[in-house]
Amino acid sequence: MVDQEQVALFRLADGSLHAIGHHDPVSKANVMARGMVGSRAGTDTIASPMHIQTFDLRTGICLDDASVRLPVWATRVVDGQVQISSRSRPRGE
Repeated sequence: MVDQEQVALFRLADGSLHAIGHHDPVSKANVMARGMVGSRAGTDTIASPMHIQTFDLRTGICLDDASVRLPVWATRVVDGQVQISSRSRPRGE
C-alpha cells in the first residue's frame, strides 16, 4: 500500500523495478500483480490477466487504449530495501 492505494511491484530480468497500481481500470479488479510481464516494440509491459490490456510499465499508459492508464510510482533500492515514492507520477514522466 502506498497512500491508501494497492501497488504491484515488478523486478525485471535486467534488474529494473517498476511499481504500478494493482487495480485494473478496465476490469475494475485488483489483479495487476498477477499480470504477464513482457515487451512490445522494445517497451517493458504488463498485460492484465483479466482482459489482456497491455500497459507500459514506465508510464502506465495502456498500449491498446491510450485513454486508460495505471498510476506508476518511482522506485529505488537503498541498502537492499525497495523504496517506492509516496506520489504516483503523472502520465509520461
